Amino acid sequence: MAKIILTGDRPTGRLHLGHYVGSLRRRVELQNTGGFDEIFIMIADAQALTDNADNPEKVRQNIIQVALDYLSAGLDPKKVHIFIQSMVPQLTELTFYYMNLVTVQRLQRNPTVKQEIKLRGFSETDDGSDNKAGTPVGFFCYPISQAADITAFKATTVPVGEDQEPMIEQCREIVRKFNSVYGPALVEPEILLPDNAACLRLPGTDGKAKMSKSLGNCIYLSDPEEEVTRKVKGMFTDPGHLQVSDPGKVEGNPVFTYLDAFCRDEHFARFGSCFQGKKVSFEFRNLEEVKAQYRAGGLGDMMVKNFLAAVLNDTLEPIRQRRAELEKDLPAVWEVLREGSEVAARTAQKTLEDVRKAMRIDYFNDSELTGLQ
Repeated sequence: MAKIILTGDRPTGRLHLGHYVGSLRRRVELQNTGGFDEIFIMIADAQALTDNADNPEKVRQNIIQVALDYLSAGLDPKKVHIFIQSMVPQLTELTFYYMNLVTVQRLQRNPTVKQEIKLRGFSETDDGSDNKAGTPVGFFCYPISQAADITAFKATTVPVGEDQEPMIEQCREIVRKFNSVYGPALVEPEILLPDNAACLRLPGTDGKAKMSKSLGNCIYLSDPEEEVTRKVKGMFTDPGHLQVSDPGKVEGNPVFTYLDAFCRDEHFARFGSCFQGKKVSFEFRNLEEVKAQYRAGGLGDMMVKNFLAAVLNDTLEPIRQRRAELEKDLPAVWEVLREGSEVAARTAQKTLEDVRKAMRIDYFNDSELTGLQ
């Protein structure tokens, strides 16, 4: 069986560090291993419209922003197919067929759906007075749409963040149900989580559990150096660490979670001056030494934040530089999307034909039924 990856993002804004450590960085690593036969990266504009139907321009304008983030982060169109979801109409037809295999009650139990509904402020009832009062059907059903996205390319591997585990499990349920009812036409995917525990779900700069564009607590891949530094200096830390001399908590402290995700030992040789002050100075060789000093007391939050800002800007600078070059020729970026979408449509069409055949709704291919030659 071919080894195939399918993953993607909603174009509701530029991509942030949560996207990067949760999946994007891993995608680049995986494309460079050569261990997969095909990799499909989807810009999920149709899914984004499920809760932005009244603002399609937001989605339209952010398609190019996400594409720029993909390419500047290192995705190579010679190794992966980057495509736009709505340009592959076969996905919609697959979604429609899969809807008959999932109950409303099962969707209601999906913890990711429940969390996202709460995050967007959708209520359980709709009195007709506010089009945001109830949950749009399209949004409610997006686990089914996501299953269509994955199975259309017969993906064996889906690299995503921890919050997407319930979605992948629901996809696996749909595959099993389809194959048991109609025959083995679909492939059951496996989830691939980040191998760094800190990357499973990067918190927001405000200390909230999830970095989210809608919450305004993100550091974007395209943020300039001064913006990254400003956001880091305003980050939530340990609320009990009131004085520099106070012992501090590392666990649950977003600054240290970010350092766990991005810091390498080499950064201490390059940015060790961040821990040099007028009243107190430290020489650290690795992050564990920083944590030990913070727990003991005497290490101020600002020193740690200055170091984190240096680490993040070091990580993001090559991404910013590549993005600046890509922005000089946007038609070339759109051409990458067009070519990727054509490949995706051809691939999805083959799966759709397999699905129709398994469901015995490929009527005109059945000469015994129609008498047509």
